Amino acid sequence: MSGSIVTRFAPSPTGFLHIGGARTALFNWLYARHRGGRMLLRIEDTDRERSTQAAIAAIIDGLKWLGLDWDGETVFQFARAARHAEAALSLVASGNAYPCYASKEELDEMREKAKREGRPTRYDGRWRDRDPADAPPGVKPVIRLKAPTEGETVVDDMVQGPVTWQNKDLDDLVLLRSDGTPTYMLAVVVDDHDMGVTDIIRGDDHLTNAARQTHIYRAFGWDVPRMAHIPLIHGPDGAKLSKRHGALGVDAYRALGYLPAALRNYLVRLGWSHGDQEVFSTKEMIEVFDLEAVGRSPARFDFAKLENLNGLYIRETADRELLEAIEDILPEIGPARGAPTVLDDAVRARFLAAMPGLKERAKTLIELIDGAYYLYAARPLALDDKAKALLTPVAIETLAKIETELEGMRDEWSTTELERTVRGFAEREKIKLGQVAQPLRAALTGRATSPGLFDVMVVLGSEECLARIRDAISQRPDDAR
Repeated sequence: MSGSIVTRFAPSPTGFLHIGGARTALFNWLYARHRGGRMLLRIEDTDRERSTQAAIAAIIDGLKWLGLDWDGETVFQFARAARHAEAALSLVASGNAYPCYASKEELDEMREKAKREGRPTRYDGRWRDRDPADAPPGVKPVIRLKAPTEGETVVDDMVQGPVTWQNKDLDDLVLLRSDGTPTYMLAVVVDDHDMGVTDIIRGDDHLTNAARQTHIYRAFGWDVPRMAHIPLIHGPDGAKLSKRHGALGVDAYRALGYLPAALRNYLVRLGWSHGDQEVFSTKEMIEVFDLEAVGRSPARFDFAKLENLNGLYIRETADRELLEAIEDILPEIGPARGAPTVLDDAVRARFLAAMPGLKERAKTLIELIDGAYYLYAARPLALDDKAKALLTPVAIETLAKIETELEGMRDEWSTTELERTVRGFAEREKIKLGQVAQPLRAALTGRATSPGLFDVMVVLGSEECLARIRDAISQRPDDAR
């Protein structure tokens, strides 16, 4: 096999782009980019009952959000059904496939007999060498591959190593159904050949398919692509990944506040390693990715690791880029969190001013949005329970006193002057700084924790700060009255 590398990602559009599929796409993309090749996208939409336009859109949107582009036009498998049928009939003509007229009843009886005798429930080849002239009238046949019955089939897998099957254990699989529609096995082989795919990288749940598809390639006389079957992703407990572990669609991770670069970085480390390095830029991934470093054991998904990595990416992302990411998800998640779906210019400016402090504390964009509540909250602020607890009768009296001093320094509203004023006030009142700072924080942000108090005050500006302090004084919580 010569020429440049061509990989493909070939999802079935029966649901969202799940996290395992996203990792498979990433590995194909990196392998192709590392070797200066191409990655193609094929939508395997032959299951007409379960394939939906919404799922196709979710897969394409998920890949684009992750930053995984593909080469050429997207191929839709169903549109190629005539080509698949033509290919199957060419195998009949060459003697490498045959029509099988066995009825459903015959096949059921065959399976039952095999079960009773303790044998595998495989097709017994009864039409393999029969004359089609013996066909019962009015029966439309399926087309079956005339698979080898002796010897063995070996796939030299780039991850699993050499994998061997005894040919006697593999029966004559159906290529074309009786209604003329192709089976998955046939369609995949014909499409991969016609698309020039040189390397197939997919989950190891397809490993058995590798032997059967090798038989089909050889029946056509085509080169068999190199294959790599990567272990599946398991949950932290070692069980098969489920929704409780994080088997969500890529769109769900976006809505949970993860950055695409962080998720990409996390996925590349699920089952692949490069020394002890954990953090990779996209350029670094492309430079060092290879299949030799993919392990054979299932990778374990760990939300805590993903969160920590996402927090690192948030801290290193430019403020304006973070704001764009926040604005992208606000229409979806804003209302549920009391946030607007669209930011006006004033709030956008506040976000940019506050971002250096906000992003130091957040592991997800959701946490960042929640931490920025004070930037977009409507007056009077809704206080959380901890903030309410801080606004005791004594604290309200303190706020009334400090409000007068702050009123007189509108023209000197800087972090330095605000800190000097508040500290001086605490000293004169003979109270600890926290006894004035904490009530101020509660009144200004509605929360007990926030970025630095004086940074918050500067971001909000004097007018908004004074108005919020007056709100807290006049609309004191019940337990402060």
